[in-house]
Amino acid sequence: MKLLMSLACAVLMFLAPPVWAAVSADQAAAVAQRTAGGRVLLVEPADQGGRPVWRVKLLTARGEVRVLLIDAASGRPL
Repeated sequence: MKLLMSLACAVLMFLAPPVWAAVSADQAAAVAQRTAGGRVLLVEPADQGGRPVWRVKLLTARGEVRVLLIDAASGRPL
């Protein structure tokens, strides 16, 4: 039972929006899409030199996979 509760808490923590993000995952995806074009494949929280960022993976029209980092505080691409 303890294992099940621990697992449930871990899943809920993973799915909850990060407290540190002034920019949502959807907003970060939109910024990345405007910047690089293509289709968003994945948006996940990450850390870049102690700064919270969104890591956005895109598939471009040319079939290339690009990864953009979007600042979680300002919404600007890094």
